[in-house]
Amino acid sequence: MTDHALLLVNLGSPASTSVADVRRYLNQFLMDPYVIDLPWPIRRLLVSLILIKRPEQSAHAYASIWWEEGSPLVVLSRRLQQAMAAQWKQGPVELAMRYGEPSLESTLVRLASQGHKNITLAPLYPQFADSTVTTVIEEAKRVVREKRLDVKFSILQPFYDQPEYLDALVASAKPYLMQDHDHLLLSFHGLPERHLTKLDPTGYHCFKDADCCKNAPPEVMATCYRAQCIRTAELFAQRMGLAEDKWSVSFQSRLGRAKWIEPYTEARLDELAKSGVKKVLVMCPAFVADCIETLEEIGDRGREQFCEAGGEELVLVPCLNDDPHWAQALSTLCERAPLAL
Repeated sequence: MTDHALLLVNLGSPASTSVADVRRYLNQFLMDPYVIDLPWPIRRLLVSLILIKRPEQSAHAYASIWWEEGSPLVVLSRRLQQAMAAQWKQGPVELAMRYGEPSLESTLVRLASQGHKNITLAPLYPQFADSTVTTVIEEAKRVVREKRLDVKFSILQPFYDQPEYLDALVASAKPYLMQDHDHLLLSFHGLPERHLTKLDPTGYHCFKDADCCKNAPPEVMATCYRAQCIRTAELFAQRMGLAEDKWSVSFQSRLGRAKWIEPYTEARLDELAKSGVKKVLVMCPAFVADCIETLEEIGDRGREQFCEAGGEELVLVPCLNDDPHWAQALSTLCERAPLAL
């Protein structure tokens, strides 16, 4: 038996579009202290309030994009897993979700029981954030500790600026960008500003001026989600040869009343439509698989909003999903993953 398993980890999805399943999923997701970084009693109260109305709203949204095979995120992640199995020659390729099923815990326990002692853990997030990358790593460590598994991890690092990822992004998006269009919007998932400022190792860089992300020193760049998103967008635009006035960056999926990183995607879509942009392409490079945030939030609600504001056409550029270039790129990136000490 080969001795190096690969474990792909994505965010997760409700088991179905029923309100009960969506509530269960949202509770697990929102109660993660890396997602809502408040003391447990406050977090529990806040999440309980959110769960009064949000599950029904979200269930409707999930139902609007659900596939016959199930959740698009899970189906597409499974397809990527299958594509990766042909690339990864060192052992089995498994898939787990941080929330929902297949759970990270059950998958790790099964791999360990099969005798796999070396596992490359691959959080499928190009840019670093505590609410994505850190929570996956910490959950994996918790499982190993509590279940006393004889396992060592190599961990895929954020790959926002890696040539393999960027080349795969270009290959998958190029057919869409070759179409006539007026503007490309790169919409990344948002985060509360405090998620960034608390990780600023200098204590004085983040949000101190308008260009803080473009001027981020290496020690800030290592953990600054917004700076990494902007870097991804800049490097992608360079590779595609896009003029500066033909693309822009925004952040979507706000929740709650806290100040989130800007510019907001909703506001940007309005601005573009009112400035005379008739056809906008939207890419979501923080996601490697299409999901509710891309298919419903951008593909449905974003399109409706853009057209109501005076635009004519919004085209959602698909995520990397199971694109062959992406599977090859991800395999190369995972082979370079350093051993966690």
